[in-house]
Amino acid sequence: MTQTPKQPLPPEQIEQVFQILAREMPGRAPGSMGPKGQPNPFRTCISCMLSAQSRDANTAAATKALFQLARTPKTMLRLDDEQISAAIKPCGLYNVKTKNVRKFCTALLDEFGGVVPSTRPELMQLPGIGRKCADIVLQFAFGIDTIAVDTHVHRVCNRTGIAIGNNAEKTAEALNDVAPPWAFAEGHFWLIQFGKRVCLSRAPKCDTCPINEFCLKRAEDRRSEPE
Repeated sequence: MTQTPKQPLPPEQIEQVFQILAREMPGRAPGSMGPKGQPNPFRTCISCMLSAQSRDANTAAATKALFQLARTPKTMLRLDDEQISAAIKPCGLYNVKTKNVRKFCTALLDEFGGVVPSTRPELMQLPGIGRKCADIVLQFAFGIDTIAVDTHVHRVCNRTGIAIGNNAEKTAEALNDVAPPWAFAEGHFWLIQFGKRVCLSRAPKCDTCPINEFCLKRAEDRRSEPE
């Protein structure tokens, strides 16, 4: 198997790729509250934290159970660890996530008066909030257009050459520099759906891929094939 491309696609091709994805992939549904479906910044943060290494259905079950017990940082801290762990058990890693939830709520109250901040640097000061979660909160809780980079987006960008980074945060920084401004509102959805439907982790559907002609990984694979 060839290595991930080390250089991104040229800007004009990145523009074309996003145009194709905008046409071929579904975007945000009207009225959507985001991939975690939460109604406010606090609950979006908690849901994103619980989603790490968890299937969407398991995350949904965990957040539903937890928010039936508490919906604010103050009420969350009134729960003991056993209550939180039992509620979020479906999403896995529940002991670690319980500690993160408690640390997050404590820091949110101590440093921001219980109000979730609306800038990336401030969000990333909070325990358990990395670049991906921060961008999800910005996009879906505050309406600030940004392309959050999860596992699917990281894989797609590096495999195709849209943006190159050795981890999700580096990929997000690169993507922020190269994505056309008009794509920031919906790009998160297009790239995720593309990663789930076409550019799969183990068996990408290269032969029917709508951006096949631009993909640097596909071009490298073709060059390595025996004549």
